[in-house]
Order: sequence, then C-alpha cells, then structure tokens
Amino acid sequence: QVQLVESGGGLVQAGGSLTLSCAASGRTFSSYAMAWFRRAPGKEREFVASVLGNGGTLYADSVKGRFTISRDNAKNSVNLLMNSLKPEDTAVYYCAADRHNSGNYYRPLTYEYWGQGTQVTVSS
Repeated sequence: QVQLVESGGGLVQAGGSLTLSCAASGRTFSSYAMAWFRRAPGKEREFVASVLGNGGTLYADSVKGRFTISRDNAKNSVNLLMNSLKPEDTAVYYCAADRHNSGNYYRPLTYEYWGQGTQVTVSS
C-alpha cells in the first residue's frame, strides 16, 4: 500500500509561483513513476507532469516551460514547481503513483495510488 499526501496549494496572483509537494510511503519509492494531475471545475482530470523511475520527465503542452517536476528519492517526495501561473491553472492538483512504470503515463488509469488533492487558485 502506498500513501500519498500533497501540500503546498493556495491562492496566488497570475504570474506568480507555487511549489506543490507530495510525500509518499513505500519501500521502493525510487522505482515508482510519479505524476501530477489536475481537475478544474466542470472538467475531466488531466495530466500535468510525471517523473519516471529512471528520472525521465513528461509534461503536458499547457505547462511545458512553466512547470518543473522533480523527485527526491531520499525523502520519498516529488515536487511540482509552478511558475508563471495563469488563471486557467486553477484546479485541484493530485499526486499519483505507479509502482510498475506501466507506460502510457498521460492516462489516469495507469496510476494505482492517489493523494487527496490540494487546491490551487490563480487570481487574475
């Protein structure tokens, strides 16, 4: 069983920055594919970014160049640095874990474990 706990959400003005953190349990965390998804009001959950067990990273086109995902295997954590935030980034952000690096990392069903979510609100 893997438990994920997100933190770092909040209210920020457009153009500002936030860093989200996800603390994970699990003895083999370093091998997990980790990801951030988000769900805006009235919309489907969408992929934001992932960092794989081999350290590779993937980003949604909408956040590429603005967001940076990173992991700290010594601390069993993954962070999402969000710069140049826009009102359309407003959403609940979820951390997710895939123990097996199953592939198709853009798809929510790939991930077995999810955090409870943290709200990010960007004001214009």
